[in-house]
Amino acid sequence: MLAALRLRDPRLLLSERDVCRLAPAVGEWLRRGVGPDRIVDAVCADLPGPLLRRPAGLIAYRLGHLKPVEAAPLPSPQDQRRHIVPMQNCEGCDRGYRAEHPGLCRDCATVSAAA
Repeated sequence: MLAALRLRDPRLLLSERDVCRLAPAVGEWLRRGVGPDRIVDAVCADLPGPLLRRPAGLIAYRLGHLKPVEAAPLPSPQDQRRHIVPMQNCEGCDRGYRAEHPGLCRDCATVSAAA
């Protein structure tokens, strides 16, 4: 990916030594969940004027200072499922209602509490 930056902008021609020096920083971006296309966009965005004296230095700066925060791991599909409250039948009127435990529906509970 680093060696191919020159295809995006010819001023970003890097030596093999530069690529080896920058590779760990790119690896860190990849570990943080940023894809190669997004890394290239971050490195190549708003390049300064026509003369670029030290492309490796600029890339190193951007990889170090624009590094994204680490994303929290995505929850597993089992964690994403909502808890569904089960259906119960009211012990007073046999009406169906949702509750964690069997008992009385809201209407029967209200009448029972008023009595």
